[in-house]
Amino acid sequence: MRRITEVTRRRLRDGLRVRKTWWGGELDEIEFLGRLYDLNALPSIDTRFATAEQDVWQHCINNPADWPDGWIWGDERFELADSDEALLRFLVEMLHPAVRTDPAEVEQLHVFFNETLVHDGYEIVQVDSISGAPIFAPRTIGAGVAGTMKNVIFAADGPKPEIVLGDAINNDVVIVRNEQFCLVYDQPLGAAGLTWADLVTWWRGTQTLPEGTLDNEAGRALYKRLWASLHADQQQGNSPTPEQKVFRTYCELYPISHTGASYPALLPQVYLHYDPKTRQERGGKDTVHGRERMDFLLLLPGGVRIVLEMDGQHHYAEDGYASPRLYSKMVAEDRALRLKGYEVYRFGGHELVQDDAPAMLRRFFAELLRP
Repeated sequence: MRRITEVTRRRLRDGLRVRKTWWGGELDEIEFLGRLYDLNALPSIDTRFATAEQDVWQHCINNPADWPDGWIWGDERFELADSDEALLRFLVEMLHPAVRTDPAEVEQLHVFFNETLVHDGYEIVQVDSISGAPIFAPRTIGAGVAGTMKNVIFAADGPKPEIVLGDAINNDVVIVRNEQFCLVYDQPLGAAGLTWADLVTWWRGTQTLPEGTLDNEAGRALYKRLWASLHADQQQGNSPTPEQKVFRTYCELYPISHTGASYPALLPQVYLHYDPKTRQERGGKDTVHGRERMDFLLLLPGGVRIVLEMDGQHHYAEDGYASPRLYSKMVAEDRALRLKGYEVYRFGGHELVQDDAPAMLRRFFAELLRP
């Protein structure tokens, strides 16, 4: 969907021209565009050359007066006039510390971009840092969770982990018992969120895999470990549970392989809150924090965090009867999550056991992740 209007695009172009700001920063055209595009895979518009890299070099570096100022904005190969995603990636790259090193200039551009994009519902926010310099990503206004992710504890398939604060000043958590029953992703979150490629790279580093193991083979091993955290319902025999059906359908659409490497990783059984006591130790009472674990979590660009919940009878009924208490508790927890910036999507257990559930899920995921 194209939300950024031609008016906004013109304001961006004119604003950079008035500021006499070179979009490549300290890089030349080839160096800058090569960070965003495979220039050798794009065609040349000069019949003497085969690739975009060759004609950009010829007309911008070898003969810099060949093309008019601002040629990049109308060159269809780079899609800045037609694609919101391409334009936002371009603007964010202009702020990257490898491109622009003057903090004051970066801040001035950041403010200018946001003042211009706000009318079309976008903003550029800091999501990370390199050597103290900010890394930015685009997001829709009002989307995303404030703060920086430090770790994700997920795929729990056994006893509850025991967690202590290893450094209360830095708020660093340490699992002192039952760590083998969960996974802990503790790498910095990049501008693209957490993708399957990121998760496979991390997984390879935490496992003892045979030398020469391909990424697709590592992905299959990771799939099996994540699947193991989705406990089967013994009463259903070999039939998949709703959680298993969701996970399997997602991974069929976006495999943990080179095919789906750029898509968000679907993390199962993610700890959201943590109560050091088990339910048994609490005498069967709910934790004061409400929901402890999320069925699934997606970490998208711009701090967007999407929660998927599968609702069985235990979410809304007690002893086979509808429970206003349980329903009120569930919606109160959803409200609290949404106020923090999370997006919450619920699926009724009944709809996930229907024959058309996989088709419904495919439509949902395609729409959810549509650019």
